[in-house]
Amino acid sequence: MNSVMSKAYGKAAWGLPLQGSDVAVTWDHLYWFLFWLSVFFFILVVGGMIYFAIVYRKKEGRKTKYIVDHHALEAFWTIIPTILLMAIFGWGWSVYKKQIHAPTDAMEIRVIGKQWLWTFQYDDGRTEASKLVVPLGKPIKLIMTSQDVIHSFFIPNFRVKQDVVPGMYTSVWFEPKVAGEHQVFCTEYCGTSHSGMLAKVEVLEPEQYELWKAGKPYQVTGVKTPSSDLLAAAQSSARLANAKLPLPDQGAKLVQAKGCTACHSIDGSAKIGPSYKGIFGHEQELLDGTKVTVDENYIRESIQKPQAKVVKGFNPVMPPYTKDMIGEEDMNAIVAYIKSLN
Repeated sequence: MNSVMSKAYGKAAWGLPLQGSDVAVTWDHLYWFLFWLSVFFFILVVGGMIYFAIVYRKKEGRKTKYIVDHHALEAFWTIIPTILLMAIFGWGWSVYKKQIHAPTDAMEIRVIGKQWLWTFQYDDGRTEASKLVVPLGKPIKLIMTSQDVIHSFFIPNFRVKQDVVPGMYTSVWFEPKVAGEHQVFCTEYCGTSHSGMLAKVEVLEPEQYELWKAGKPYQVTGVKTPSSDLLAAAQSSARLANAKLPLPDQGAKLVQAKGCTACHSIDGSAKIGPSYKGIFGHEQELLDGTKVTVDENYIRESIQKPQAKVVKGFNPVMPPYTKDMIGEEDMNAIVAYIKSLN
């Protein structure tokens, strides 16, 4: 079992997975600080306990002295742990803040979790199953959702993990620093084949990535994970259909086919509903006077539950679209199309 896991994680240092991203290095520094701090206090407390138990054990004719308050000692063991706790909090917060705010130039890739498979959609319309292909040294932002139950997307080598929730979008980002293959797990129990819901991240050198984008044969160099033992349990990697059109173009076809353009214009002109042009990332005032920023979750909610947040100046007449009518792949394409109209 240990050999399988070591292959899955890659070459590890001190039992940890390899450091495949900048944030992995930062998290490991914090981890080892906590580890050795714990070792220090364990030795201090347990060692002191053993020492006092031996030196001051009960003996005939010895009476324990009465111990009075020692304010300097009490202040010491209150102030020092408080300083350590605040330092740990500040350190952890700085790493967490860096991890949740993706760079503005990050490449966006859509991720869909479903029993028991990971699917990855790219802006150029390409779709991959059980395989995420990214260029070396480029910030990558994953916009994720689930088609059925809660999953959790975890790449040990990058030290990133994020729940993938049905009915909403969550995100995580990383910048791969080590070329090769990196294992992806689902770490939220999602049914009988949960342990087989695996994927791999292929981090390619720039030249190899361009070959992949062009649909030509390419070579993965660097670390060789996941192991063949784990891949045998996973869904086989395969190209999905409908990958010839860029994702926004797929969305354009969908809004035409679903009749969306009958009520929503794409040039800013007034119709029954708000225009798609230039709305993404901007605030919209609602009927109740509140304001909301148009993002992926707002677009999803407006399609599935159009009466939840109605834009001021328009009537709540749009019918809801269920998952059977617009699946996750189609939803991602529509969102990408609306974003492209900015």
